[in-house]
Amino acid sequence: MDTAFAVGAAINTGFVLAELLFGLAANSVALVADAAHNLGDVLSLLLAWGAAWLTRRPPTARRTYGWGRSSILAALINAAILLISVGAIGFEAIRRLLHPEPVASGIVMAVAAVGILVNGGTALLFMRDRDSDLNIRAQFQHLAGDALVSVAVVAAALAIRLTGLSWIDPLASLAVAGVIVAGTWSTLRESLDLSLDAVPARLTQQEVNDWLAALPGVREVHDLHIWGLSTTETALTAHLVCDPGRAPRSLDELAAALHDRFHIGHTTIQVETETEAALCRLRSAAVV
Repeated sequence: MDTAFAVGAAINTGFVLAELLFGLAANSVALVADAAHNLGDVLSLLLAWGAAWLTRRPPTARRTYGWGRSSILAALINAAILLISVGAIGFEAIRRLLHPEPVASGIVMAVAAVGILVNGGTALLFMRDRDSDLNIRAQFQHLAGDALVSVAVVAAALAIRLTGLSWIDPLASLAVAGVIVAGTWSTLRESLDLSLDAVPARLTQQEVNDWLAALPGVREVHDLHIWGLSTTETALTAHLVCDPGRAPRSLDELAAALHDRFHIGHTTIQVETETEAALCRLRSAAVV
């Protein structure tokens, strides 16, 4: 995966510089807007690459969970950067709608067509692992979205060339901004949830609670917490109230079952009798 990040960042950096220069030469705000968006993707790739490297570092006496949260922070920062860029793109597009300026449509079409190849090809590097990591999925979504945005820019430039209506260019910029918001919002929401220790989106606390409560010998489940250690690792803690001498299975087997069924890899289970549970200050659902 490091190779995918390196290749993707290098190719996109070169394309951003070319797109910016040609966009200024062609007086195309749509092309400059697309360059700004692609620059955000370069930063996104670099941040995600750095976070992927940090998550592989071992835990320390101070950071006992390691650096796994860096991947969550990277996804959150990337989403914020893209949304900030939307504001700048929208502002300039509205200004150009009020005061249209001529656009060199031929240059715009040529550069945006290259963008389709660059972004589409880079997206393919991340397609295989997109379902297992929020960071990887964010890169795939951004790059695949960029390829579609470049298609829109080509279409806008062609329309300008055929009609001579220069206001189509800033209108396409607003469409670009809409695509960015649509593609980024879910990533922003999920990364924010993970940073606040929410249950990962692929799970619900109730389904895990019900599964644990249905185990033989388990009378009650309380103090159940499920959260993301990173964009790929999930942790769980829970207290199981069991009949004396009737623990559901060995803790090792229970951890393996939680991993196989729910992909929860870091499990801490406390087994209690009813007497011990009555003294547990964490038994109430209102207590964290």
